[in-house]
Amino acid sequence: MNANRVIYYEDPLNDDFAGNHIKPRRVGRNFRFIRRSCLWRIPAFLLYYLIAIPLVFLISKIYLGVRIENRGVMKKAGKKGCFLYLNHTQYLDAFIPPLVAFPKKAYTVANADAVSLPGLGWLVQMLGGLPVPNERGGLPGFIAAVEQRFRQGNVVSIYPEAHIWPFYTGIRPFRSTSFRYPAKLQCAVFTAVTTYRKRRGLFFWIRRPGMTIRIEGPFSPEHGLPVKAAAADLRDRVYRQMCKTCGREGNICYIRYVQRGKETTDDDIDEGALCAAGND
Repeated sequence: MNANRVIYYEDPLNDDFAGNHIKPRRVGRNFRFIRRSCLWRIPAFLLYYLIAIPLVFLISKIYLGVRIENRGVMKKAGKKGCFLYLNHTQYLDAFIPPLVAFPKKAYTVANADAVSLPGLGWLVQMLGGLPVPNERGGLPGFIAAVEQRFRQGNVVSIYPEAHIWPFYTGIRPFRSTSFRYPAKLQCAVFTAVTTYRKRRGLFFWIRRPGMTIRIEGPFSPEHGLPVKAAAADLRDRVYRQMCKTCGREGNICYIRYVQRGKETTDDDIDEGALCAAGND
């Protein structure tokens, strides 16, 4: 499958191609990250497991063409909670953590935009959205919520790249900040990396490539290191594994990404190299 569309970028760490213009709501000191009322918890359970999971499964299989490989490694977390790190290459990436985490519930760390659509913020939270505060006063409540969801035996999902690059076939650089949670909690970490393949079989007529999600892990923080150093070490190991998974044969290029100032032609470099991990 040839990449017919080219996207030019400047900063692989901060450029975002999500294409939305939602005005984020305030997520600060008074934001309720966790609600303990049965009037919230029971509807949230029913909505997640009886409505959302079946819909996510159908859409993922038919429209996104999702296949999950090596799912069995998630059992190594046992009944304990864990952290899941994913690459961010789809507008519907929020569908992936529930599929990978099932039967556990996935709580996904997201920008404040996720809870900013009028009248729908509550729905996102019921389905597991954990918005990152955009005001300093909200940080203690957010950290407490992440740690509580982990201790309840759930899967906390994080997209360390932070920004959406549709159909990108490499792993962009990311910071170690989000790895402080598992480093502090001394818990298991897994990766779920999306690669792309040509659609075959019943849904061959869908032009967009199918998604293959490969699970790897667990990765454990180094004992005896300060939290900051353990987080940096964990980040490096996770990053290397994610790059290795993306570099597997058969990861096809659907949209080509080219850094401004480093434009090239097909005569200079082949499509496979343009889509290689890093690509920055």
